[in-house]
Amino acid sequence: MALNSPSPIAEAILDASDRDSTSFIRACDELKEQGNDHFRSSQWNEALVAYQSALGHLPKRKDQALQSGSNDPDEGDSEAVVQDAEPVLPSDDQSQLDAVAKRRAVLNANIGACFVKLAEHKQAVDACSQALLDDPHYIKALQRRAASNEILGSWSSLTAAQEDYNTLIKLLPPSSSQSRDVQRSLMLLKPRLESAQKQETAEMLGKLKGLGNSILGNFGLSTDNFKFEPNGQGGYSLNFQR
Repeated sequence: MALNSPSPIAEAILDASDRDSTSFIRACDELKEQGNDHFRSSQWNEALVAYQSALGHLPKRKDQALQSGSNDPDEGDSEAVVQDAEPVLPSDDQSQLDAVAKRRAVLNANIGACFVKLAEHKQAVDACSQALLDDPHYIKALQRRAASNEILGSWSSLTAAQEDYNTLIKLLPPSSSQSRDVQRSLMLLKPRLESAQKQETAEMLGKLKGLGNSILGNFGLSTDNFKFEPNGQGGYSLNFQR
């Protein structure tokens, strides 16, 4: 009696389970090289797509896998499971985990570089942050994230850039040209950071004043009865006067 052959869905599940680290790493590296070729040719969008595709061939970090797992389809929907199957490492071998983490870091940093070229600096910051989760000492990712945060220019962005520059100072050789560049960037950043802080604080106080007047007016008062004064510790004190 002839044996029934497995269904296409079953075959797909078996194929997915048989994938080893060599196969998905090879596919990842090939796509990364395509991305590098596009980047060298100033084809930023094409490079971005190639790098993102390469990243999709790698297993996610455990925290990412747990997040995506919460959105898994129902167990009965086996076809959807095959389509959304994520590459997984066949073991917890630390050398393999490290190799995958390094590739994720490089690809996310490259994605960040594409976003920089495309002037999409918020996305560049996000991509470099992902790279740094896998490699907290990744110099290029720190540099790109700091530079993009400088361009974004908000108080929080400039503060984040300052933090990255301070980290780079600790990581780079003190006598290197890169270290001197970072020190110069820190010096230029300080007045911008102070200006952004004052501007955003003034805007926040202006909004609070408008809100306060709309409420206090019901009691014959206004925010002019209250004075915000610097307390000498980087904050403000509130004083009441008639």
